[in-house]
Amino acid sequence: MVSRLLSMGTQALGVNSAKLDSISHNITNANTVGYSRQDVKLSTEGGQLSSHGFVGRGVRIASVDRANDPYLKREANHASSLSAGDQARFEKLRLLEGVFPLGEAGIGHASGELLNSFVDVANQPQDLSARQVALARAEDLASRTRAAADQISGLQDGVMADLQGAVAQVNSLTKQIASMNGQISTIVNSGNTPNDLMDKRDVLIKQLNELLQVNTVNAEDGTTTIFIGSGQRLVLGSDAEIVAIARDEYDSSKGQLVISSAFAELTVNTNAIQGGEIVGLLKVQNEDLVEARNLLGQMISALSWRINQQQALGIDLGTPPSSGAPLFDVGDPLVLASKRNTSSLQDLPLNLSVVDGHFLQASDYSLVPDPANADQYIVTRLADGKVRNLANGDVFDGLQLNITDIIPPGDKFILRPVGASAGQMQRALDLPAGLAIASPFTAIIDPGNTGTASINSLIIQQAASDSLPPTDSESLSIVFTSADGDYEIHAPIGSIFESGRWLPGHAIQYNGFDLMLNGVPNSGDIVEVTKTAYPQSNNGNALAILALRDEDLVGRQIIGVNSISPGNTITSAYSQVIGNIGVLVQSARTTAEISDALSKNTNDLLVSKVGVNLDEEASRLIQFQQSYQAAAKIIQVAQAIFDTMLSISS
Repeated sequence: MVSRLLSMGTQALGVNSAKLDSISHNITNANTVGYSRQDVKLSTEGGQLSSHGFVGRGVRIASVDRANDPYLKREANHASSLSAGDQARFEKLRLLEGVFPLGEAGIGHASGELLNSFVDVANQPQDLSARQVALARAEDLASRTRAAADQISGLQDGVMADLQGAVAQVNSLTKQIASMNGQISTIVNSGNTPNDLMDKRDVLIKQLNELLQVNTVNAEDGTTTIFIGSGQRLVLGSDAEIVAIARDEYDSSKGQLVISSAFAELTVNTNAIQGGEIVGLLKVQNEDLVEARNLLGQMISALSWRINQQQALGIDLGTPPSSGAPLFDVGDPLVLASKRNTSSLQDLPLNLSVVDGHFLQASDYSLVPDPANADQYIVTRLADGKVRNLANGDVFDGLQLNITDIIPPGDKFILRPVGASAGQMQRALDLPAGLAIASPFTAIIDPGNTGTASINSLIIQQAASDSLPPTDSESLSIVFTSADGDYEIHAPIGSIFESGRWLPGHAIQYNGFDLMLNGVPNSGDIVEVTKTAYPQSNNGNALAILALRDEDLVGRQIIGVNSISPGNTITSAYSQVIGNIGVLVQSARTTAEISDALSKNTNDLLVSKVGVNLDEEASRLIQFQQSYQAAAKIIQVAQAIFDTMLSISS
């Protein structure tokens, strides 16, 4: 009996000592990140059969368990992954917002100042200093536009650097997780559970999720397999794959996530990954910066095209006077070929030309040959997914598709009509005399008129020719046939080409020009339109350029067979750019705040379930201290009994 008491007392001392060790371990690691509460589980020793039944033989340690909730842990990891991705995107968008300043520092103000400078030019068409001011305003606009484009490119460079750094961290973490898998597997196979190692591995997996959201599967040998995307393996057992940032197949300034090996690179479908810093950065690269570039490029391309068009409709001060040369150069629309194409990448088999800048859209496009129709091409507007089937020479969104060579099936291209325009914008005209201020035609009131009509302006809206279309005559006459504004157009007098009715405040429009009148004409009054004899004093085209302030230059769309939605003026277009970027930033801020709160709440739930409660541990410390003392008392009693037996026997 004495030996049994000593044995059970000794066992109880050891077990309660282990309990106290476990509690102490919990208390000292209460603030250790990722630590899970541990608990020594006890079980009775098998009883010994006697004539009176089974007699207890004490206690033993069954296992040392750690608190664990796989569901909550997975939810906490995914929440922290979403939060990290949203925060990374928000930080970049805050920088993007600074590219488009308000007020006098903005591109919209510079655009307005350029057009406003033609007020003085129109008032003094012979004054070269007024023309020089207009050229200076044009240079200021081009300079600000390039600066904005450079800032966007700088953000892209920063995104690439951050992606490279994040990928390096991912590879470091996966190697550590794979190494821990090996250590844990060895210990588990020996029949033990390395709780602290598992905690450390969970911390690494949480850190990995903050960089790139992953899915995990636990195996019976204690290892954790890690997958990303739509099922690509990242860690299996003690082996880890290598992830990298490869250059985009179309645009080398952009990156894409790949799993790299000695044999090939497997592109990761990041659309199947919801969170992580890398995904947030890729979203900035592939969506936000693209939208900002295209919004700016659309505005600048439309303005440059329209000013250049109006320049070509006027006459400069050259000797002899000629049609105006372009004021701006924004480069040609870009065609980007996939590096996987089989066609020549040196001589691209297609190009784009701008036919009407009003209809340019803030979007890139994808183009592939139509496998079902020869000489047809599937063009998708990437901003909204609108798909068209086009042939060589077809016009879409203000662009003409020009196929110059055979495009093999399977080849792919990205069309970038406006995305590079801002970065390429240059003032192309240097001489003040090169501004085409004069209109090629002049309106003259007949001296014999009896009405009060006078010339307000004559603005050429379409390409002019040497003679007034559609005749070979050098002039035409507008003859009013009633006091109500009815008129006929003669070229020459007696040959009627058109008739109509003039209304006060409205232009008389005919084959390329808009004639505005002041006053009221009488029946029999004549207005003659003839070639401009003295371009030095004519301001007709300056007025036309000035009128661009109120023209819906940007973003018209064809919405039906005969229906066109209006676009925006240049200043309202810039306001829309600021508004769109502002919406992106506000949305990103709200999303980041929500996901951060969700991450904290989920993590708090996990900690409350598997973390250390110091009050509870203190209570258990007292409890097992008393148990330890009671076990010591068993040994003391056994010793006293043994001493009594010795004294009796002696």
